[in-house]
Amino acid sequence: MKALIVIDYTFDFVEGRLPCGQPAIDIEDRISSLTEQFVNDGEYVVMAVDLHDDEDLYHPEHRLFPPHNIRGTAGRQLYGKLDEVYQANRDRIYWMDKTRYSAFCGTDLELQLRARGIQELHLVGVCTDICVLHTAVDAYNKGFSVIVHADAVASFNETGHVWALGHFRSVLGAEVVGEHREA
Repeated sequence: MKALIVIDYTFDFVEGRLPCGQPAIDIEDRISSLTEQFVNDGEYVVMAVDLHDDEDLYHPEHRLFPPHNIRGTAGRQLYGKLDEVYQANRDRIYWMDKTRYSAFCGTDLELQLRARGIQELHLVGVCTDICVLHTAVDAYNKGFSVIVHADAVASFNETGHVWALGHFRSVLGAEVVGEHREA
């Protein structure tokens, strides 16, 4: 069994408070179509969505990034067509708030996957070199097979994006599929 983990594809990470900008906009159709495909095939789909509280001075990201994906704001809404896919399939997609880079850290993701006998994880979303990377590392350490869709991940740091794609392959043994887009 396999699952699609859609990581942080929200307004704040595409065009909002901490935007990847055009690279993230460019993957909208691919993320949406992959999500529809997985839902229609009856596979497990997870929306792993960053969540922060306004003015949380104790969160480690407070010193690293501007406030983003704040609880109760429009910045946490899934971006564009992906939100439409989610709204049409809410009963077949698992929404999971996360407060750290990895979708595994402090969540029930591993329990949900193990309960369903899922061994293969397909990763898409943003940022390639931050949240997608940390999720992939944890998935590797937990013994899951990892597939990263290069045409459905993006970052605000193109150098980091390219480095992470190579790291997925050479260090995590992940399969990287889909054509990498150039900035």
